[in-house]
Amino acid sequence: MSLSGDTTNDIGKLEHMGSSSGKAREHLAEYYDRRGVLGELEERPVEFALEEELRQQILRGRSTRRLQNISIKLDPAQIQALRKIATMKSIPYQTLIRQWLAEGIRKELHLTAKSS
Repeated sequence: MSLSGDTTNDIGKLEHMGSSSGKAREHLAEYYDRRGVLGELEERPVEFALEEELRQQILRGRSTRRLQNISIKLDPAQIQALRKIATMKSIPYQTLIRQWLAEGIRKELHLTAKSS
């Protein structure tokens, strides 16, 4: 989904109004309070491209980059379930989470190995 082109132009005009970013945000809030957003969403694919090297790393499940720490809030029951599943698979639960994220990313981006 994406915003229609007219909306993007209207938002750009609103963002330039006012001298501070706070005023621009206020104008945007008023704009959406009046018009809403649901009518402006278009159901169409969003196009993007991955660098071939990154695509290959995702497909291989390997990264040449160092891992980066993040913080995420999870329900305690989810954490307990993650740990139990990871224990049954004999892997650390953080590794399980990374595997599931990688699988979800490949699925969401419809990445498959190119047949050459």
